[in-house]
Amino acid sequence: MIKAVVFDMDGTLVDTEKYLVEYWEKAGKLCGYPMTREDGLFLRSLASEYAVPAMKQRLGEDFDYYKVRRCRIELMDKAGLPTECKPGAKEVLARLKERNIRTAVATASAEEKARRVLTETGLYDSFSCVICAPDMEHGKPMPDVYLHACRVLGEKPEDCMAVEDSPNGVLSAFRAGLRTIMVPDLTAPDEKIRDCLYGVAEELTGILKFLD
Repeated sequence: MIKAVVFDMDGTLVDTEKYLVEYWEKAGKLCGYPMTREDGLFLRSLASEYAVPAMKQRLGEDFDYYKVRRCRIELMDKAGLPTECKPGAKEVLARLKERNIRTAVATASAEEKARRVLTETGLYDSFSCVICAPDMEHGKPMPDVYLHACRVLGEKPEDCMAVEDSPNGVLSAFRAGLRTIMVPDLTAPDEKIRDCLYGVAEELTGILKFLD
């Protein structure tokens, strides 16, 4: 029986992943690198310690990840993009509360951003804790952020469900030992990722059928 559910944020609870992918590509090209949508998709939830060498391999040793990242953040701030919940987010959180199932967030975003986004969408107070991967020794796709969320919740990973939208997030939760449900946002799970999944739900409310 599932005792707690740990959610990813961008692309899972909040409809922001599409902007991150779009603006990675825009920032890369503005900085002189031929970044594509596929590069943006590849970077979803990927910690900088892994993104830096991977992007150098994809685009060349001169690729300046941190320069492009700063540019992306500046472009997104200037664009004034909307911050909206994913369909079903508030409903599923309410239904979990009715069942006395605690919830947490395990996000690749920094604490300041996570607090702001979850507050703007009215979701922040729904969670027992918000755990941010940049505060861990290793970010996604390593298991640290999910393991820490389970420790804070006081639950064993095998008694918790993780809800993710991206491959790097799925790998993080799977490696931590949580029952991992993918709610695809921008891409469907490939064969490798399907092997890591307890299930796939077309929308957030679909995770409820995997609780028992």
